[in-house]
Amino acid sequence: MISLWFKKKHLVIAVILAAFIFVSMRATEFDLSKFRDFGNMIEFLGQWFPMDTSKLPLMLEDAGETLAMAFLGSFLALIIALPVSFLAAKNTAPIGFFYLLRTGLSFIRSVPEIVIGLILLTMLGLGPFPAVIAIMIHNIGVLGKLISELIEAADPGPQEAMRAVGAKRWIAHLFSILPQIWPNVLSHFFYRFEVAIRTSLILGFIGGGGIGQRLFNDFKTFQYSAVALDVLIIMVMVIVIDFLTSYIRNRVI
Repeated sequence: MISLWFKKKHLVIAVILAAFIFVSMRATEFDLSKFRDFGNMIEFLGQWFPMDTSKLPLMLEDAGETLAMAFLGSFLALIIALPVSFLAAKNTAPIGFFYLLRTGLSFIRSVPEIVIGLILLTMLGLGPFPAVIAIMIHNIGVLGKLISELIEAADPGPQEAMRAVGAKRWIAHLFSILPQIWPNVLSHFFYRFEVAIRTSLILGFIGGGGIGQRLFNDFKTFQYSAVALDVLIIMVMVIVIDFLTSYIRNRVI
């Protein structure tokens, strides 16, 4: 009887999943037959070579600007998110703050960086500064949620011991919880830094500076040989940073 119920349950799940797949394919005009024009893409990519290296120094400078945008936005977000997280965790938040801050962090997290960037560009103008602020604002929401969950999962024993010897509430929170969660906090930070690099590229498409803006401008002006080098620099940069941050995370944790 139980076996039959499980079979029916799995059948219902399979039917629902198939229905979702079918509806999604119809909504997105998913059609593999469109790859019959694959030859056109090969011909298009052939225009990318040989690469134009005449602007390599400027491209590397823009790549450095992209890294700076991602790092600064992520670091400032971490500095702000740390104290906010203690006010957004159930076991450390003052009465009345928990739901207010959790709702606020959810709202911030729900707004994509590109939307924040578009809003800031109208006020701050073009350049990397609005992109840094956009990355920072979004990551405050993300890191605030992640760190607050780490705080809630921390062992309460050290905190209770510090309170028992007369430590103030905020001192007990700081010195009993932070050492426990710090390796995971750094892990989350490095992961968000990796994500911020990719976000910086997208923000460059709307005038946020960096190698993303150069890639967009080269593509828009049909300088495909320069586009090829832009893409190569981006690939190398992302791969190197991924390996570096993974190595640091493994060493820390």
